Amino acid sequence: MNPTKWKWLLAISLALNVGTVASVLVNKTGVLTQLTGAQPRDLNLPDYLQLSNEQRLRWNQLEPAFLQDIGLNWSKIRKHRELLVRHIFSATPERAAIDAEQADIAALQDAQQRRVIDQLLAERDLLDQRQREKLMTLLLGRYAQEATEEELLHRHE
Repeated sequence: MNPTKWKWLLAISLALNVGTVASVLVNKTGVLTQLTGAQPRDLNLPDYLQLSNEQRLRWNQLEPAFLQDIGLNWSKIRKHRELLVRHIFSATPERAAIDAEQADIAALQDAQQRRVIDQLLAERDLLDQRQREKLMTLLLGRYAQEATEEELLHRHE
């Protein structure tokens, strides 16, 4: 495979599941400017969803473990991505080492995706129908606008 194809393979690998996790993490602390007209730092998701006091209590019980798990997982992914890039751009790339790092990243991304789904299902259970629709619209809007850093780096428009 030529170097350009390796770069695209890396970009595709890095893009897997990044959108979902990024959306969830961004929306934990704020909402999209395009959808709300407010800056993300000015609003948080519980406020945007207009959670009741009881819902906020339950929401706050769900958050710490989730954010800790996701943070730890991201740390591991970053470490393997760095190793992957170093292997790809080494003087003599070794396919076995590249494949091993890619497999580790894929496994971590799969675990992360499952954790995000579990969190969204738990959040869904505490929301009423109107709040579910607001959250779904928010997430779908975010996914439609996403681009990975690698995609942005390679765009020349």
